[in-house]
Amino acid sequence: MEKRMIIEMGMGNNLHRQDYQKAAERAINDALRHATLSLFSALDIPSAEMRVQVTIGVQKPERIDPEALAKLLPRGRATVRAVFGGQDVFNPGNGETHVIATAAIEAFLPAQDHKWRHA
Repeated sequence: MEKRMIIEMGMGNNLHRQDYQKAAERAINDALRHATLSLFSALDIPSAEMRVQVTIGVQKPERIDPEALAKLLPRGRATVRAVFGGQDVFNPGNGETHVIATAAIEAFLPAQDHKWRHA
């Protein structure tokens, strides 16, 4: 049985090329900058035991390459799925569409209940 131990959120954008993949990469990197995983050394758990689930929200999820994004995760066994979300913001001044992506990174570990004793 696994338990979610960590969740981090991030946001990324691409302002000029309508590049959903680049916006998603930036959202993942933003979320990773907020994460500190001292949990592994404190509990003596190898990071390879961690399953990482990433959800990317963009207006055109079909333009996302989940396997390429999974390679951005530095630890654990990562999977990425793209869903409808984020925002496309049209700029009437220059005709460009600005892409905004969101990322949720969840880390799951095997239950550690057997390692704890209540005093």
